[in-house]
Amino acid sequence: MEYSPPPLFKQGPSARVRLAFFVALSVGLLFLDARFGAMEIVRKVLGTVLYPAQRLASFPLEIGEAGLEYVTTLGSLKTENEALLLEKLQDKQRLHELQTLKVENEKLRKLMNVGNTLQVKRAILSEVVSDARDPFSRKIIIGKGSIQGIREGMPVIDELGLMGQVTRTFPSRAEVSLITDKEQIIPVESLRNGLRSVAYGGLDGGLLELRFMAANAEIENNDLLVTSGLDGVYPRGIPVARVMRVERNSRYAFASIFCEPIAGVEQHRFVLVLDTARETLGAAEQPTAKPEELPTSPVTPPATSPAQPTPPPAPPTTTAPAASARPAVVAPAGAPTPTVQGGSNGN
Repeated sequence: MEYSPPPLFKQGPSARVRLAFFVALSVGLLFLDARFGAMEIVRKVLGTVLYPAQRLASFPLEIGEAGLEYVTTLGSLKTENEALLLEKLQDKQRLHELQTLKVENEKLRKLMNVGNTLQVKRAILSEVVSDARDPFSRKIIIGKGSIQGIREGMPVIDELGLMGQVTRTFPSRAEVSLITDKEQIIPVESLRNGLRSVAYGGLDGGLLELRFMAANAEIENNDLLVTSGLDGVYPRGIPVARVMRVERNSRYAFASIFCEPIAGVEQHRFVLVLDTARETLGAAEQPTAKPEELPTSPVTPPATSPAQPTPPPAPPTTTAPAASARPAVVAPAGAPTPTVQGGSNGN
């Protein structure tokens, strides 16, 4: 029986020989590949065969990088979305403010144009700060008062028409009674035919009523009513209301006429207070007619002798008498001066 060593202990070529062989093979392959490109086909075949293994080996790394990029991108997108949302809200707020300022500028421009058109001394621009505390009255509080020259009785308008009248003043505030208040009475006239009437406030729904108008009065729907200026408070020609309903009944002598205010009575922020002192000042500066001289009380002259005729009474002087003295009587030249009898002792 032949004995041979197990495979584990079989002796092949030595390690040095094998090293030298593989080194020489590597150098030869490198030379062939660099000189003639002989290994290009082998490289492509090996790359194609090993590509799935490469993808499989790099798959965990790619998954980790993708997850990290997703988390980073999600955080940045969330931050960017919040910033864009905040910027959008700010832009909306700015746009709303710009629209509000645009509307306010248009109203203020119209107010100033109206103030320049009316024949008044000056127009005071003010802002509505609050409503009155009384819920049963239609009044507002404006942000200017007696310090700025606002006085009771001044009319208040907006860019459309008459709003009311100043009824109470404070140093830096003033109370305005709207034309729809129950205590407001406004002389008006129809712009179409000049028919005059009086508008009363206090109706439900913020309407005005023309009272004591004859049933056959020439008044129609959509007639524009303006201030007539007869009361001396409101300048003439300010739009007040428009006729919206006329009710005539043959059983009554007067018609029921309801009007809608022209001005934004419930939609106001800026108002114009009119100082109508120019008209009063102009009336005061006009030369007044010289009043007729009042006849003075007759003065009884003292008794004279028959030889001397009684001098005729002289016309009274134009000098205003004092409060406690009687008017002096001027006697003609050469005549005796009459004595004035005192009323206290009877002499």
